[in-house]
Amino acid sequence: MAKKSITKRWIFNNLGVVVLALLVIEMAIIYAIQNYFYSSAKQYLISKLNAVTSVLSIHSQDSAANFSSEMRNMLETFNEKDKIELMALNSKGRVVLTSSGFSPGAVTNMPDYEEAMVTGEGSYIGRLESGEKILAVSVPITSMNSEYSSVRMVTSLTEIDNTIKTYIMVVTFIVLTIIIIVVITGLYFAGSIVKPIRQISGIARKFAMGDFSVRIDNSSNDEIGELCTAINHMADELSNAEAMKNEFISSVSHELRTPLTAIKGWAETLMVDAGENPDTMKKGVGVIVNETERLSQMVEELLDFSRMQSGHFTLRNANMDILAELGDAVLIYSEKAKREQKQIIYNEPEMLPFFYGDKNRIRQVFINIIDNAVKYSSAGDTVTIEAKEADGNIIVSVKDTGVGIKESDLAKVKTKFYKANHTRRGSGIGLAVADEIITMHGGTMDIASEGEDKGTTVTISLPAKRSSALQ
Repeated sequence: MAKKSITKRWIFNNLGVVVLALLVIEMAIIYAIQNYFYSSAKQYLISKLNAVTSVLSIHSQDSAANFSSEMRNMLETFNEKDKIELMALNSKGRVVLTSSGFSPGAVTNMPDYEEAMVTGEGSYIGRLESGEKILAVSVPITSMNSEYSSVRMVTSLTEIDNTIKTYIMVVTFIVLTIIIIVVITGLYFAGSIVKPIRQISGIARKFAMGDFSVRIDNSSNDEIGELCTAINHMADELSNAEAMKNEFISSVSHELRTPLTAIKGWAETLMVDAGENPDTMKKGVGVIVNETERLSQMVEELLDFSRMQSGHFTLRNANMDILAELGDAVLIYSEKAKREQKQIIYNEPEMLPFFYGDKNRIRQVFINIIDNAVKYSSAGDTVTIEAKEADGNIIVSVKDTGVGIKESDLAKVKTKFYKANHTRRGSGIGLAVADEIITMHGGTMDIASEGEDKGTTVTISLPAKRSSALQ
């Protein structure tokens, strides 16, 4: 299919309509100008004829006067004979006297005379045998004298037509000027739209090929400018997402390789001398179990993230005891913290309200948060865990004195694939999954840090009273 240009469409559609409208207006103006000048000339001749017939009427009523002599004298002394020719027609409709002294041929077409003899006044616009355009007006005078039937005035329209042509040229020039202005401004306007669209199209093709380094030059402050800004922002986000995805793949590959290497190494060791050394057997199996659990947790995080992306992540809600799930999570990491010379302080309240939610998912969140707190702490650091009810909400906070988070990373730590600290293990999607779970339960998860090496505080807020009807 042939490509349809916006500029061509504008030229053939919008400009075509404008040109057609201007041509119609021009024709209407030309017709009005011509009609005005011809009507004015006709009225002028009629007024002159009326003056002539008035004088003739006076002579016709004077018995002592010779009507024919007075008629001849009036034509000979007609003061506008250089512009208008005055004629007298006899009872047979032939011109017998003229102000110019020249009589027309024997056969002359005079529709105005014929009309005047029927209606009392007649006019005619036509051409002489020489090609000259004329205007003729006739008035009957049969009631004044039986010898003459009508008086007639004829004037050339050449000067009037020249004046009309001048106006036509002016109107045509104005119309052409308007069309040129419309074309120039229209092409400029169409170009202001087409140019960025072509740029957007070319850059979008680069985006489709995975090149997010290019950006659209944006100098307009309109809808096109907003579109360019939005696409540039999209490119920034896609670039960041691509970078985080690559980093995530690299990180996950490393995270998978480490336990697999440990499992493989200890499996080979056990195959060689496990039977001879029970301590080696016990230590090797322990490492394999721990690394297998680590792999299982990582795979589960990936599965959860995949379910969220596809919209298949669901909750199995029921009334649950948050303290029980939080206590289990604390217990899981207590021994690990001791081995790493870290301290977990759990300020357990006497009781908390029951909560309507998915206990396995809530415990998954607590495990993820406490695991991060322990993981991003060093020997001698402390992890403090508290739970309370405040303003109808259940508040759980996990505070550590570990490596902390830079202010520039705080807004991104809950983004999928993002890792603020690359020196510690992890896939970078645990916090994203945890935040989604809390959000699905109608709660919030806030992360705060005063900076690097100043620790991090994660605060989870869940509504204390939730009805199953809301699920």
